[in-house]
Amino acid sequence: MKLKEEIYSRLEQGRTDVLGIGISNLPLIRLLCKMGADVTARDMKTEEQLGDIAAELKGLGVRLVTGEGYLENIEGDIIFRAPGIRPDLPQIKAATDRGALLTSEMEFFLEITPATVLGITGSDGKTTTTTLTSKILARQLEKNGCGRVWVGGNIGTPLLDRADKMTENDFAVVELSSFQLQTMTRSPYRAIVTNLTPNHLNWHTGMEEYTQAKCNIFRHEPISHVTFNAENEITYSLAKESKLPVTLFSSVAQSYAETVKEIDGACAIFERDGIIYYSDGVTEEDIIKVSDIKLPGRHNVENYMAAISITRPYVSREAVLDVARTFGGVEHRLEFVRELDGVKYYNSSIDSSPTRTAAALSALTEKPIVICGGYDKNIPFEPLADALIERARAVVLTGATAQKIRDALDKVGAEKCGLKIAFDPDFKGAVEAARGMAETGDTVLLSPACASFDAFRNFEERGNTFKNIVNSFEE
Repeated sequence: MKLKEEIYSRLEQGRTDVLGIGISNLPLIRLLCKMGADVTARDMKTEEQLGDIAAELKGLGVRLVTGEGYLENIEGDIIFRAPGIRPDLPQIKAATDRGALLTSEMEFFLEITPATVLGITGSDGKTTTTTLTSKILARQLEKNGCGRVWVGGNIGTPLLDRADKMTENDFAVVELSSFQLQTMTRSPYRAIVTNLTPNHLNWHTGMEEYTQAKCNIFRHEPISHVTFNAENEITYSLAKESKLPVTLFSSVAQSYAETVKEIDGACAIFERDGIIYYSDGVTEEDIIKVSDIKLPGRHNVENYMAAISITRPYVSREAVLDVARTFGGVEHRLEFVRELDGVKYYNSSIDSSPTRTAAALSALTEKPIVICGGYDKNIPFEPLADALIERARAVVLTGATAQKIRDALDKVGAEKCGLKIAFDPDFKGAVEAARGMAETGDTVLLSPACASFDAFRNFEERGNTFKNIVNSFEE
């Protein structure tokens, strides 16, 4: 029985447990109730903490199990897991051992949508690549006069309760995290793995599990094509092992052969003399000039290469060019905030890993004063230390990882190399300290290299807090 039919069958015949009442699962619960399902919703928060949401769900006839023991005695025939809940918890394993089906809101969406699904994952760059992909497709559909682009997954709004509005002329562009992909048994039609570097190792058992979760984006039906980063060791290895049609992109290589290397039959996207080319190994086509891209930084050249690859069967060169010349960036990603006293302030709160911060630093022509630190994901900070020494004038450390980052900087002799280091445990104090260090002509960059959960609900709240502080500075 196909997963779609099995889900519908179990929804009709038995009880359903939804684990986690959050952004993605709340619309799921509403949809399940519309379908007539017998739903139990479980969440670590108490009913009092859930507030109006608890009242709404009770009004829909949903049973609530809340608080510390929310996962005890799972009785459903089908279980929808929120992305942040590990699937191997004893209570979940006991349920699956007795025959319960474990799935998720995103997997259900992939099963039922009539739209063509394009999926993007990776450690860095996936949000910008997802946004570029959606904008390029939207520009083409606008020219065609039919179809619509829906964006969701790990960004935007949940898509499951909108699936009935989608058609075969539509595209769903979804950013997928390792948490979402962990138990996925269905893949998008085309996929991108932007890169893979250590990330979320506080949640995953190690790099192997993290990588294997990411691989679910291209392991299952109806996948037809995958795009990989040729310059990332892990993604290049995955491309070599793949039996699917693949395209490799590189902002370093200057030819087809340099990009695909040992992989026979692959396609390639690369840059030569300031022009991005696509090649199938026989013919070569110029797509756009790098100078056409409004977004700064080599990492954004790579993001465009990935977006060009995944959208290639559907769009014209003109659609790509239109977006490249007009799109100025995504909020919280090297977002210009203001210039005050000759100092420019940039918000790149999305930078939740050392590699993202390194990419942000490489996008700036000047050496900035960088604000770093946040929630500890058990990621090594040695690469961050190297990037700060090479590309920053000073760093202000804050948050839970401040000492860890300081230790990594001390280990490589950062201060002896000329990097100024300041510390303030308070986020506002750190921003003010960066202002105090800045002189006319300097740049202050929020690029934490860490997640936000030590002090904020998410990176958006952190970025907005930074912008509010900066905008409150008086001239």
